[in-house]
Amino acid sequence: MMGKVKGKNTKLEQSVSKVLWRKGFRYRKNVTSLFGKPDIAIKKYRVVIFIDSCFWHGCESHFKLPLKNPEYWNRKIQRNIARDSEVSSYYLNNIWILIRIWEHDLKTHFDLCIYFICKMTITSH
Repeated sequence: MMGKVKGKNTKLEQSVSKVLWRKGFRYRKNVTSLFGKPDIAIKKYRVVIFIDSCFWHGCESHFKLPLKNPEYWNRKIQRNIARDSEVSSYYLNNIWILIRIWEHDLKTHFDLCIYFICKMTITSH
């Protein structure tokens, strides 16, 4: 069942990228040439955006450990959290604007998240 879960081009990524495109930002999605394969990269402004799902990235508010094979899932999510930290450090140390948005924030405050992304992108230039 977990094999059907998409790792890129999710509905949330699509909705964010469509709005950014309409606002005039030109970007690339899931850029393999950049460390950590950011969901959206606006290279012109040196901005990377990661949209973190509550389950896969271990959201403290919403993550619920599956009952089946909990040891595996705990290791898996902890590795993801450690990788997120490593990727974040990389971009902050290399003078990129790093934006990480939780799935639950996009679902509850979509317009505010878009405003934040646009503001961070424009002020970085």
